[in-house]
Amino acid sequence: MKRTETRQCKIGSLPLGGNDHIYIQSMCNIKTSQVSAVVSQIHELETLGCEIIRVSCMDMEDAQAIKAITDQIHIPLVADIHFDYKLALACIKAGADAIRLNPGNIGRRENVEAVVKACKAKHIPIRIGINSGSLEKDIHEKYGRPTAEGMIESARRHVRILEEMDFYDTVLSFKSSDPLLCIEAYRKASEIFDYPLHLGVTEAGTKMTSAVKSSLALGNLLLDGIGNTIRISINGDPADEIILAKELLKACHLIDDVPNLIACPTCGRTQWNMEPVVNEIEHYLQTVHKDITVAIMGCAVNGPGEAKHADIAIAGGKNEGLLIKKGKIIEKIPQDQMVQRLIEEIEAY
Repeated sequence: MKRTETRQCKIGSLPLGGNDHIYIQSMCNIKTSQVSAVVSQIHELETLGCEIIRVSCMDMEDAQAIKAITDQIHIPLVADIHFDYKLALACIKAGADAIRLNPGNIGRRENVEAVVKACKAKHIPIRIGINSGSLEKDIHEKYGRPTAEGMIESARRHVRILEEMDFYDTVLSFKSSDPLLCIEAYRKASEIFDYPLHLGVTEAGTKMTSAVKSSLALGNLLLDGIGNTIRISINGDPADEIILAKELLKACHLIDDVPNLIACPTCGRTQWNMEPVVNEIEHYLQTVHKDITVAIMGCAVNGPGEAKHADIAIAGGKNEGLLIKKGKIIEKIPQDQMVQRLIEEIEAY
């Protein structure tokens, strides 16, 4: 699927925009100054498939911790800064690969110039984050409520500041907790700006509500060819953000090294305890990087037929199941051996 044409900038060694790759990112939920805990969390996210990580920078202690963190991780790091330009300068000096900062919110023009000069020197992009719930007071009063037009107007202000300083390594985001507003704002932005777009639904809630809102908003945008990097925001473990992002990109046929798990919803024909097997295999597949379809079906009525299109499958019966590979029945497996046999077959695939 061809992405909308944009400028390209680099976050670390990653070329963002100007190509068809969509980078998955997340954000640590630990105070950045707690270096060992942050590094441990980032390593877990790397294993799951995170390609860009963001950390908050609330004070100088956080900013100074960035060097120790970047020395121990393998993916680019974005420093999230609000209002204090000195923190931005400290993060840049410490080795951040990009910064998230709204230039209109850091005071006098010379403050912005200092940050832009430092970013230019190290070829560090700036992400301008427009959130519908925190638009400038005059814009909110002008439109009376959060609107896509108001978000675009806010973005124009911030972008203009950077462009006046001859800075174009910019990434934009237009987030809202309303998925339909997200769709409208990003579609307008893709027509107006030629900068790479970071997609996300902000304050999306729990794993369940975020899965619904993010799939609705980001799925539509991705299928439109809009977006160069995504974050699925979830209240809780950032690992869930990576898992859902991969599933969304896989469902949109935008990545092919993520396993596809098929499992029937169960019904009265199901005569075995299917859920634990599905859950264990789902958890195992989260760290598997293969283009493979695995099916776990609940009964012997539809199971073999539905599973024949999978690479590896189980069609369950009473306390046992049929192991099926490429549509051919290979053997019968007792339920207590299903997980291990499936893992063996997936490893060998």
